[in-house]
Amino acid sequence: MCRNIKTLFNFEPPATEDEIGAASLQFVRKLSGFNAPSKANEAAFQLAVREVSEAARKLLGSLVTNSPTRDRQVEIQRAKARAIKRFGKE
Repeated sequence: MCRNIKTLFNFEPPATEDEIGAASLQFVRKLSGFNAPSKANEAAFQLAVREVSEAARKLLGSLVTNSPTRDRQVEIQRAKARAIKRFGKE
């Protein structure tokens, strides 16, 4: 999985359209191998981003869980702690 794609399910507040779009863009970039597509591939690239975004919205809307919702700020702090442990600094 691409490191820049973050978990979007079971957060309060729910994932925004921007977060879904960013994750979709990263996913399509990873699959295609393009950071920015050529003009010849731009339409196909943008279509893929839109379709992945739509699929992600449907998925997030249909998932259910009994787990309590996660707090974004707590998850950010945990990620920072992992980074400090792994790299030795902030």
